[in-house]
Amino acid sequence: MITVYYDGLCGLCSKEINHYRSIAPANRFDWADIASDASRCAELGVSQARALEVIHVRDDSGAIHTGVAAFVVMWRVLPRWGWLATVASLPLLRSLAEQLYRLFARWRFQRLGHCQLAAQRERNEHGA
Repeated sequence: MITVYYDGLCGLCSKEINHYRSIAPANRFDWADIASDASRCAELGVSQARALEVIHVRDDSGAIHTGVAAFVVMWRVLPRWGWLATVASLPLLRSLAEQLYRLFARWRFQRLGHCQLAAQRERNEHGA
């Protein structure tokens, strides 16, 4: 089973994930809203703040993927999305897509209050 760790309090993120959920083959995905259930972050071995920074996916073998690589894992399984997984896996496009995703993810994380609260909790726990 593929586990998708996503930010359920991010409107854009939720809209995209809800679309994927609506077309996903039965029993292939576990959808983990880490904004609402921080305990799921332990499965990744990272804090909630780190998990909220970018999308994470655990594949069938247990390997963890982030960013564009995470989307590629999902797209390979989702009906009508396999072509995008192939395109996004091409080296030059993969690099460009990853850079663009990281810029978006950083912007999103900085502007969403719940992400900033999670980051502040992490800093407080570590005495920073």
